[in-house]
Amino acid sequence: MSLKEKITAVREDLAERDGVLIAFSGGVDSGVVAALARDALGDDAVACTAKSETLPAAELDDARRVADEIGIRHEIVEFSELDSAAFVENDGDRCYHCRSMRLGRMFDAAERLGIEVVCDGTNASDPGEGHRPGLQAVDELDAYSPLLAHGITKEEVREIADRFDLSVADKPSMACLSSRIPTGLEVTEERLSRVEKAETILRQWGFSQFRVRDHDGLARIEVAPDELDAALDLDFVEAVRDHLADVGFDHVTLDLHGYRTGSVSPDEDDEPVVENVFAEGDGDGRGDDAVTGDDSDSGDVFATDYPRAE
Repeated sequence: MSLKEKITAVREDLAERDGVLIAFSGGVDSGVVAALARDALGDDAVACTAKSETLPAAELDDARRVADEIGIRHEIVEFSELDSAAFVENDGDRCYHCRSMRLGRMFDAAERLGIEVVCDGTNASDPGEGHRPGLQAVDELDAYSPLLAHGITKEEVREIADRFDLSVADKPSMACLSSRIPTGLEVTEERLSRVEKAETILRQWGFSQFRVRDHDGLARIEVAPDELDAALDLDFVEAVRDHLADVGFDHVTLDLHGYRTGSVSPDEDDEPVVENVFAEGDGDGRGDDAVTGDDSDSGDVFATDYPRAE
């Protein structure tokens, strides 16, 4: 079946429903589902984003912006994964507990709006991509995955997003902040907060495909191979050492394996070796201008530009 035929099949499928609510992260997968649903159902399609501690503020902003691009009604619901002891424990099923809670809020919102069908952005490439416990929650809660149902792969999702002129067509996949915390280490608000602040710094400095993993106060930075030269630059070394100490890390390292999805997930046989330890924080890892608690909007952490040398 051609991609055009698949798109037509999804539209016709959705058009047969009285209305749908899309679990909407603002990424390319849920963005495409929302765009197709808006085409098929007009105002009877609603995008819904769940706001919690594991969702970076920048991702919520993206979700609002992409919903506006599509022209779809956008609802935001709030909850806390940290209310769940099973999630905080951070065992091999953390993603299952997270997705169950998140989708549960979607079904609550759908019921409030009188909508019977909740859709998500699972595509046909997802089931074959290793350890994905979150997909179990999709099955158990009976969320509908139109991209998966009609055999639309990740590559095809990006092509459809391009046809709709969505700004996220080439956006890298973005897992929630808890994926930066190794399995077995409790997920806490403090750890989530310092990871978000650290990744905001790297994003402002121009890195595009990266993660900051939190090994109980040790930051392990992963960057894409084509960005490794920039991460080995002495100016970056000095700047990232100072800034990540300010947001609460005791030690800062660069992983020479580079960026890898799931490098702290339970399907890895061994924990990756932390290589090239190039920085240490002072004492408790906080400088005089440290940003703590909920004060994530403070500009002090981001005051120094990188690179600093001509």
